[in-house]
Amino acid sequence: METNPSPVLTRDSLIHIFTQLEADDLRRAAQVNQAWNDAAETPWLWRKLCLERWIFCNLSDTESEVNSWKKYYLHRSKTEHHMASGRSAVDYTCTTFRGHSDSITGLQYLSNPDHQFDTGICKSLVCTASRDHTLRAWSIQEGKQLWSTPVQEEPLVKLITVPQRDLAITADSKGKLKVWNGQTGDELATSATAFTVCSLVTYNMNNQLYLTVGSGGGALVTLTIPNLSQISHLSVIVADKIDFLLVSPDQRWIVAGANESYDIPAKVLGTELLINSVDDDRLTTDSLPLTGCFTACWLPKKPSRVATLTRSNVTASEISIVTLDIALQKTGHKLEIQAEEVGNFTHKVAGWSNNILLEGHGTNTIILAQGVELKLFSIDGMHLANFRDHKETISGISVDPFRVITASMDLSLRVYTWKRQPNKCLSLESNYHLLGGSHQRSRGFTSVLCDHVSIVGTVLSKNGKDVLKAYYFNL
Repeated sequence: METNPSPVLTRDSLIHIFTQLEADDLRRAAQVNQAWNDAAETPWLWRKLCLERWIFCNLSDTESEVNSWKKYYLHRSKTEHHMASGRSAVDYTCTTFRGHSDSITGLQYLSNPDHQFDTGICKSLVCTASRDHTLRAWSIQEGKQLWSTPVQEEPLVKLITVPQRDLAITADSKGKLKVWNGQTGDELATSATAFTVCSLVTYNMNNQLYLTVGSGGGALVTLTIPNLSQISHLSVIVADKIDFLLVSPDQRWIVAGANESYDIPAKVLGTELLINSVDDDRLTTDSLPLTGCFTACWLPKKPSRVATLTRSNVTASEISIVTLDIALQKTGHKLEIQAEEVGNFTHKVAGWSNNILLEGHGTNTIILAQGVELKLFSIDGMHLANFRDHKETISGISVDPFRVITASMDLSLRVYTWKRQPNKCLSLESNYHLLGGSHQRSRGFTSVLCDHVSIVGTVLSKNGKDVLKAYYFNL
């Protein structure tokens, strides 16, 4: 009696089944036979895994490669495994960068993190500005300085970078702005202002880059990049400096305020207002006051959602965290900026301090640091986690979709990774310390930043010559 041969699944059928597999199972399926291997190597499957795990995946110029998405997934997940375990000399390499002869006043990544896993070749570049009158670029993986600008006339006090365009922008103590080529350190443009520069943000509108500067006199000045042509000057805050300036993830809104003043309202403005030359009278209708706000942060996965930190007066023992969704609403024949409150809670603090650090994650998670404590809340006040891993004040926070890193004056960095609780709320898992050196030479970390493969922090040195500590995670 004849028997029918076993049915053979088509390639499309195999691919459909493989959509249910995790990465490890997909790699095992590829070893069964040639047909399964062909299906398991389908770029679409690995692209799906990448986009499910990470918010941003940019494969640069390698998308034509058959296995580029697979390479990206394997390289990035392996690096994150090293980041999570943090074993010295096994998972990461630590390098100290010396060269500045004074304090470091600005630290920014010059490299674009979205291009770090497509080829398996990772290169993290950072820029530092210093009161020694120089701007410098460093390669973390190579462990060396790439270039330094000539000594400038005045100390450099502010720094911002535009990684997508290989640009760095500095401000000196007299208000002079300069744009630099990030690959060579060559000066591209300069603009001498008549005010003190307190804050900088950049954004892209209709394929044109803009720089908005917060001044010591309470004005916002907007210029084009890279030629630094001024296009608007608006008086936003009366008789106070704008020392916090934040642009929204969708680049439609800017929050400007004075960190040291609880009684002067911060303001929300549309970037469309800033890039059009208008007079100050427009601010009464084209800005939104945030009373009592002395710092704020945007929630990265909700482009127009901002969390504000407010206080009723200098003696109050409570702060309020109010979360708002910003939108343009049509009223009569005109559009007005309006805010819908989506979260509000109070939190007790010990004594007045404007050194409370506030960061956002996802659409509804708030990270708060004051003193030695790191706390995690939902926007409606649910207390999700509390940590006291540092012995001295937390001086900086870096947040991304994978982890949170705190810098402290105890000369350590603490690494936390995100985890989802059984109730589907997000929380943090405290992992390990990265040490910054000896207290005989250093006073502590003053800031920290991270990209997908590295962590870098500025260390305040006792001799006044600040250094960088960089941690490169091995692939």
